[in-house]
Amino acid sequence: MKRKVIIMGAAGRDFHNFNVFFRDNKDYEVVAFTATQIPGIDDKKYPAALAGKLYPKGIEIHPESELKELIVKHNVDLVVFAYSDQPHEVVMNKASLVNATGADFMLMGANNTTIKTKKPLVSICAVRTGCGKSQTTRAVVKALKAKGLKVVSIRHPMPYGDLVKQKVQRFAELADLKKHKCTIEEMEEYEPHIMMGSVIYAGVDYEAIVREAEKEADVIIWDGGNNDIPFYCSDNMIRIVVVDPHRPGDEISYYPGETNIHMADVVVINKIDSADMDDINEVRANVRSLNPKATIIEAASPLFVDKPELILNKNVLVVEDGPTLTHGEMTYGAGVVAAEKYGCADLVDPRPWAVGEIKETFEHYPEIGVLLPAMGYSAQQIKDMEKTINNTECDSVVIATPIDLRRIIKIKQPACQVQYELQEIGVPTIADVLKDFGKKSKKK
Repeated sequence: MKRKVIIMGAAGRDFHNFNVFFRDNKDYEVVAFTATQIPGIDDKKYPAALAGKLYPKGIEIHPESELKELIVKHNVDLVVFAYSDQPHEVVMNKASLVNATGADFMLMGANNTTIKTKKPLVSICAVRTGCGKSQTTRAVVKALKAKGLKVVSIRHPMPYGDLVKQKVQRFAELADLKKHKCTIEEMEEYEPHIMMGSVIYAGVDYEAIVREAEKEADVIIWDGGNNDIPFYCSDNMIRIVVVDPHRPGDEISYYPGETNIHMADVVVINKIDSADMDDINEVRANVRSLNPKATIIEAASPLFVDKPELILNKNVLVVEDGPTLTHGEMTYGAGVVAAEKYGCADLVDPRPWAVGEIKETFEHYPEIGVLLPAMGYSAQQIKDMEKTINNTECDSVVIATPIDLRRIIKIKQPACQVQYELQEIGVPTIADVLKDFGKKSKKK
C-alpha cells in the first residue's frame, strides 16, 4: 500500500526532493505541499506537466498553517520537512506536531536527494541566510575563470512564477532577466554572474538543468540558497561553506546549516573586519569541534559606496537585502555598516510610512526594526516598496541590496549604492584551495 506524504517547503528544496525521490516512486503518494517563508506561494499547484505521470492533476500547495488539518484529512503517513534556515528547536517543534498526529517526520539526506554530475563541482553554501555566500561565489568564479576554465553556475531555486515556464532557465545577458520575468530576489542572484560574463542556470527541474549546464561547462558551481545543502554531487568536488561571526552559535543551532559544516571541505569565516574577536573565536571553535579537517579561510567583506557624501551628517533610510532581514533574522546589514562608517546623523524609521505588503512584512517580522527590507517577490511588493521609500521623510536613501534598486524603481530622494566583495585575509585564499581544481576538465 502506498504511503501518503505531505512535503513541507518554501518553493525550493520541497520541489527538488519531490522530483528526485517521489515523482516516479510508486511506493508513495504525495497528497500536498505546504508552503511558508516566501509570500504568495501557498495558493498554487505543482503542475501536472512537472509532477509526472503519477500525478495527472498536479499537487495542491497549501499554507503550512493547515498542516495538521491536511494530515488528518488525507490520513497521511509521512511528513517530509524540506526547507532551510530554521533553528533546531523549531524543526523539532514541527516534528512534535507531526508525530502527535501519528505520522512519521522525515529529514532527507544527500544520498536520496543529490544528482550526480560528470563535471567537476564546487558547491558554495552557508550556515544562515546573509552570511556572504554571494560574494564568496563570485570570488570562486573569478578564481576558476583566471585558470582558463569555462565556469557555469547553477543557483538554488527561486521559482515564484509560472513553474512550467521556469523548468529550466538560462541567464547569459541582462535581457534574459526580463525574458524570464525575474523578481528582485532573482535579479539579485543572477545579475552579478551576468556582469562577470558568466552563465547561470536556475529553475525547477534540477536534473534537466544540470544536463544542459554540462554541455557548456568545464566546472559547475552550485550557488546555494539560504543554508540548504547542495543539490549536486561529483567524484571531483569541493564543498565551501560560509559562516557569519555576527551570529555566533548559529552554525551549530540551525538546520541544515550545521549539516553543511559537517560536510565542508572549506569553511570561510566572513566579515571578520566588522565582527568582535570573541565572536570570531567562538565560531572558529565551533567549526573545529564539528569538522576538524576542514580548511578555514578568514575573510572580510569591505564596503564601497558610490556617493558617500549622501550619508555624512544625513538622516538616511537604509534599504537592506530582504531575506537577510526576514528569515535570515539579521537586525542589520551592509547598509547599516555603511551608514555608520560614513557618518550618518540618524537612521530613519520607515514603518510610519509603510504601505501594503511592506507594512504586512513589518507586522510579520517586527524584529526588523528601523530598516527597510527590499521585498520584491511580486509586482505589487515592488510597487509597495517604491511607495514606502518615496513616502519616507529622509535626506537620502542608502541602498544595500546586491542590485541597484534605482534601475527597478523610481526613488525621489537622493540615493547611494553600497557594494561589497570578498577579501581573504592571510592564507589560504580561495585561489589556493582551488589551485589544482578543474585541471582534468580543461585538458578534455
